[in-house]
Amino acid sequence: MAILQIGTSPEVGTGALEASFRLFLRLVALSCLLAGVQYWGRLIGYSEGGAFRFDLIPSYWQLASASLAVLLPVAAVGLWMQVSWGPVLWVVAAGSEAIMHRGLPLWFGERPMLVIAHAVVVCVYIGFRVALFVKRRHDALQVRTDSP
Repeated sequence: MAILQIGTSPEVGTGALEASFRLFLRLVALSCLLAGVQYWGRLIGYSEGGAFRFDLIPSYWQLASASLAVLLPVAAVGLWMQVSWGPVLWVVAAGSEAIMHRGLPLWFGERPMLVIAHAVVVCVYIGFRVALFVKRRHDALQVRTDSP
């Protein structure tokens, strides 16, 4: 197998932009996994002195915490593997947290930094997707020496 083959196009996903996007997705995946483990720790009474254990919290927190404890680690797996459902699940989980803390602050409390962090990640994700679209379109329109 040759390192460089003349007349072949480069492999898809080998540029700096693609590598940066993969790194970004993996960092988001790690943060999702950490947040999911934090929710699980609360629900089983491991953290916060057991005060946030599942049977001790109100029903609205039970629904939200149990859902996020499942959604966030599964989204982390999808983001790490870079499959199409990973970002979808992350958007559902991040949107749920944003609605919880921004839309229902009397029930769930205000966490403005969390909402801002989710918004920043969404903006960066959209920026990467637009940049990748433009790059792929530019690469597809570029004249190659092997074109007829």
